[in-house]
Formats: sequence, C-alpha cells, structure tokens
Amino acid sequence: MRALGLIGLVLALAIVGVLVKRQMGSMAGTPAADARPQLSQPGQAVQVRQQFKQSLDEAMQQARPIPEDAR
Repeated sequence: MRALGLIGLVLALAIVGVLVKRQMGSMAGTPAADARPQLSQPGQAVQVRQQFKQSLDEAMQQARPIPEDAR
C-alpha cells in the first residue's frame, strides 16, 4: 500500500515538473510587460545608492523627537 502511495507521489511530482518546465520555456521568449530598460552595472549601483539616500532622508524627516527625560 505504501508503494502505491509513493508511486503516486512520484508521478504527481513528475507531472508538475513537466508543467513547470513547459511554462518556464514559454516565458523565456517573451519580455515582461513592465520591464524597465536594463542599466549597466555602475548605472544600477548609482541608482540604488540614490534611492537608498532618498529613503533614508525621508525616514529621518519622519522620525519622532526624543523626549527630554530619555536623554
């Protein structure tokens, strides 16, 4: 009885594997609808740094002041 369950499990896993492989193959040729143009590696680094700095500045502006008795 366990062998039948194991065979069923392996069969289901094989079917899922085939479906995933087929789906990934069909996606390889089509670009994403909202894909942004790829930047060069240095260009991406600069953009990430700018986004991080902007986020940090916004977070610092929203920070609550420290109460006087906590100092």
